[in-house]
Amino acid sequence: MPESSSLPLRIAVVDDEPLARAVLCEFLAAEPNVEVVAQCANGFEAVKAVSELSPDLLLLDVQMPKLDGFEVLDLVGKDVAVVFTTAYDQYALRAFEVHAVDYLLKPISAERLSDALVRVRERLGRGERSALSQQALSGAIAAAKPQEGKAHRVLVRDGPRVHVIPVDKIDYVQAQDDYVCFRSEGKDYLKEQTLAETEETLDPAVFVRIHRSYLLNLSRLARVDQDERENRVAVLTDGRRLPVSRAGYTRLSSLL
Repeated sequence: MPESSSLPLRIAVVDDEPLARAVLCEFLAAEPNVEVVAQCANGFEAVKAVSELSPDLLLLDVQMPKLDGFEVLDLVGKDVAVVFTTAYDQYALRAFEVHAVDYLLKPISAERLSDALVRVRERLGRGERSALSQQALSGAIAAAKPQEGKAHRVLVRDGPRVHVIPVDKIDYVQAQDDYVCFRSEGKDYLKEQTLAETEETLDPAVFVRIHRSYLLNLSRLARVDQDERENRVAVLTDGRRLPVSRAGYTRLSSLL
């Protein structure tokens, strides 16, 4: 394995502003053992680039149309190391929470970018792709603002494609081993995350945990029946039947 200081880096630059991409690419051209394999103008292009080109690093803008930087990171997961680039320091705490490697405030200098690449190489040299340093957050944590509100859409990656599912189109969410399955408009969409993580992003006044394996959109509930063993069953408006646990029935009853 090469020394971390000389580790080759294949980088995708993601920013909706052409000038910002050009500046970063100019800085990167002066760096040793660096190849820019993609320039992406939006988050969808970034996800496609990760899927098809497998870069080592994303230089990823936070605020972009269509998909923001955090949504991109949610989709690509641990496939690639990420350094966020942004003009706003209020996202620093959230960047720390999602394990970005570094967080660069615009305007970005060539020296600061070089420092970030050193940190990336150190992480990759140890087989890591995450862990934002406390030093990188110095002075920014105090200005950070927590994420507010609940998700209004769910993003599911399918290879280079991204499915965007409005939350109000979801019938229910089912836990399936290391994945969750979103049922929407007659189709199933698998995403690698836990049901607990999914539940945290959804409005609890709309989605209720009716069973350890199911979150139900209350608007899809037609009635609650009992089966031949006197177990409660949620009957959906499309006729589908989902199990309801004792604790789930208590939660359900409190919202009806």
